[in-house]
Formats: sequence, C-alpha cells, structure tokens
Amino acid sequence: MEIKKNPKSNLENYSKIFMQIGLVLALFVTYAAIEKKTYDKTTSSLGVVNMNADMEEDIPITERVEPVKPKTPPPPTPEKIEVVEDEKEVEETVIESTETDETEAVEVEEIVEIEEAEEVVEDVNFMIIEDSPVFPGCKGSKQELKNCFSKMVQKHFSRKFDADLPNELGLSPGKKRVFIGFKIDRQGNIVNVQARAPHPKIKAEVIKVMKLLPKMKPGKQRGKPVGVSYNIPFSLLVE
Repeated sequence: MEIKKNPKSNLENYSKIFMQIGLVLALFVTYAAIEKKTYDKTTSSLGVVNMNADMEEDIPITERVEPVKPKTPPPPTPEKIEVVEDEKEVEETVIESTETDETEAVEVEEIVEIEEAEEVVEDVNFMIIEDSPVFPGCKGSKQELKNCFSKMVQKHFSRKFDADLPNELGLSPGKKRVFIGFKIDRQGNIVNVQARAPHPKIKAEVIKVMKLLPKMKPGKQRGKPVGVSYNIPFSLLVE
C-alpha cells in the first residue's frame, strides 16, 4: 500500500510565490543601500574664536595739526612821484551845432520814384487754369463754364468749316484727324492759331475758321488775367 502526499502540503506548488517574494526583498535591500547617505568625518582646525579680542582693540588718539601759514611780506613802499608841469597848450575842440535855423533853406535831394516791376505770369493751360475763359453766353460753376467753352468751340467749328473741302481734295475715304491749338490772351482775343491737318488747304481752312471765334472773357490765375492755351482735336469724315 503506497503512501500518498497531500497536494496542499507539497511545497513545490508555492515555489513561484517564494521566488517572487525573494526577488522583491532583494530589490528593496538594494534600493535601501543605494539611497543611504554617508558623510565623511572632518575635523576643524580653526579652534575657538574669541570675538571679544577684536572688540577690545585699542584705537590710538590722533590730534589734528593745522599747518602754519607763512607770513607775507609787506608791499614795497612806492617811489616818490615828481609832479612835472605841462608846458604844452591844449587846443580845445569846438563842436558845431547841427541844428538848423527856420530862416535857412535846407537842400533836399530829389526823390526818385522806382516803379515796381509788374509780375509776369506765363500762359496757363486750359485744363489747370483756376478761372477758365468764358465763351459768350456760358453760365454756371467753374466746371460748367469749362464744359460749355469746349462745347461751343466744337459747335463753332462744325458750323463754319467747309465740310465738302476734304472730298474735293481727293483724299482717301475714312476719318481724318485735325489738331487745333490757339491762345486766349489777357484781353480775351483769339491769337496764335495753329493747326495740323492731312492737307495744306484743310489746314488753312481750319485756321481761318478758328480766327472767327468771338472775343472771350479772359481767364484768371490767382485773381489776375493771364493768357490761356487751348488744344482740341477734330475728326473729318471723307467719303
């Protein structure tokens, strides 16, 4: 008959638990050994310091000695001054009076009046003039007067220019550009009329037409009448 062991009394079943407990204890001991602090023994060779020894140090008493200023010698006695009589006669200066008598005539230099040179203002372009020239019959604000001026100049050219002239000259069909420039002087007259056209006869006709413009109210810059230059292009239709 075999003797059977009780499974609960078999220690081999708890070998893993014992091994884990042993591992935990070994780790704990290792950690405690690492964290333990040690200090080296040091001996002080300074000994005992007596603070009262410094406090009882004797301070010598010093006496302020002022330097002795040297005595300045007295100033030397002045030499005896001999008075010498001046034998030269002193001429007195007579100051003449500048006051004039009422009975005496006073000469006055002739006063010459200098005429101030008149400020010359150069011609101003129509686009930047402060107060543009006014075409007869135009009214309104400054911008309205400018627009009316251009409109009336174009109307004058259309009415006075000989429209059959380009066709009579045998020019090629199409639109032909004409550039016109003139000046409104300080009195409002039309002067310096110039033109650029595709034919000399057309140029002459344009200049003749623009010289027929009526007298304008002159333009002003800073409140003074000035000459105003004006340029405008036209298109001529040749059939």
